[in-house]
Amino acid sequence: MKIGVVSDTHGQLLYAQPAIRLLEELNVDLVIHCGDIGEASMVPLFDRWPTHFVFGNVDDNQHRLQAAIEGAEQTCHGMFGHIECEGKSIAFLHSHDAALFRETIQSGQWDLVCYGHTHIAEQHHVGDTLVLNPGAIYRANPHSLATVELPSLVATIHPVV
Repeated sequence: MKIGVVSDTHGQLLYAQPAIRLLEELNVDLVIHCGDIGEASMVPLFDRWPTHFVFGNVDDNQHRLQAAIEGAEQTCHGMFGHIECEGKSIAFLHSHDAALFRETIQSGQWDLVCYGHTHIAEQHHVGDTLVLNPGAIYRANPHSLATVELPSLVATIHPVV
């Protein structure tokens, strides 16, 4: 199974469309959006896959976003999400709540923690937990997203052009 991980779309459809095309080319099975969705108009772009959304610090329209996500039959997790997939426990959040982010990555409870907010793609381990930031779809250079192969937990950062 291959998961696509995106963050920080900030409602910018022009920047998100190449990311959607790349996710299609990469043949992902599921998408995690790590927050700063920006606008409800962003949600339908992800209708090709089961998509899990969390809110970020610029998502001040949470009721409208939640309605759009649920209306699209996707999953809205609020500020913190988690799923089990291929025997792996995956948490995702935006990371603007530094205490929650620190607690999540240090808990040892998760095989994978995906986050956004910094607009900088990176991956590292904290103990046995893979911590992954896909970078950002908007306000980043380069724009990027990530994929994660399950159950192997091999993550790859992909530039979005």
